[in-house]
Amino acid sequence: MPSLKDLKIRINSVQSTRKITAAMKMVAAAKLRRAQDQAIAARPYAERMARMVAQLAGGVAMMEGAPKLLAGTGKQDVHLIVVATADRGLCGGFNTTIVREARRAIRRLQSEGKTIKLLCVGRKGRDQLRREYARLIVGTVEDVAKPRLAFAAAERVAAKIAEMFEAGEFDVATIIYNRFKSAMTQIVTIQQLVPVPVEEKPAGQAETSDSVYDYEPEEEAILAHLLPRNLAIQVFRALLENAASEQGARMTAMDNATRNAGEMIAKLTQTYNRSRQAYITKELIEIISGAEAV
Repeated sequence: MPSLKDLKIRINSVQSTRKITAAMKMVAAAKLRRAQDQAIAARPYAERMARMVAQLAGGVAMMEGAPKLLAGTGKQDVHLIVVATADRGLCGGFNTTIVREARRAIRRLQSEGKTIKLLCVGRKGRDQLRREYARLIVGTVEDVAKPRLAFAAAERVAAKIAEMFEAGEFDVATIIYNRFKSAMTQIVTIQQLVPVPVEEKPAGQAETSDSVYDYEPEEEAILAHLLPRNLAIQVFRALLENAASEQGARMTAMDNATRNAGEMIAKLTQTYNRSRQAYITKELIEIISGAEAV
């Protein structure tokens, strides 16, 4: 049984840990508000940009001379998976759920005979994946949120993806990230980036008059400018969703840790009081026994 001194040291240690987790919870809560607002504000723009590009692409994808980001390479042999995680831990299962989904995707594609390449955005995803898939990792982008997440960071990631695609290093690119729903709930999302998904009309659906647009300049010229920007915007949206999800997961994890530390302190204090009472009782018995012997 531990001594009274050991119990006291343990209680002080857990109390210090509880102060740290409580402070981290408050910091995460403050960051979460701003990150949540940014993620929610980015959704309409990113979704409508993707929809507009998909509509434009519908009439251009199969044409000769279509932009490569849209038409693709004509093959699906090599897949680039962009695994977007955090650079830091202490955020519950945030990183683990993304890496778990990445492992599922890797196993599924490998079972189909595909070649896999991994681009890790964030150190935690790289550290977990390189234990099993180190040979598949072709690059890592770190510290995208330092000092704060900006569009330039997404442009840096998108430029690397576009550079690899132009060099013929992959045929299809997808990104895996956590979409923010609430502080306690994040949804693992897989989104195809390259080639751009083309909006297909259901069979038998007729064209409606209000869906016909005239474009100036032509669709090809618009897409040549929009496709690289759309790639950066979709990456930026994924990073914003990840940032909000990370802070929500960290706030929840630190709240649970603070609560668990409080419960541990209560149990240790109870054990300390019982041990102290037993020690005092033993001392009294020895004093009384000695007095009676005299």
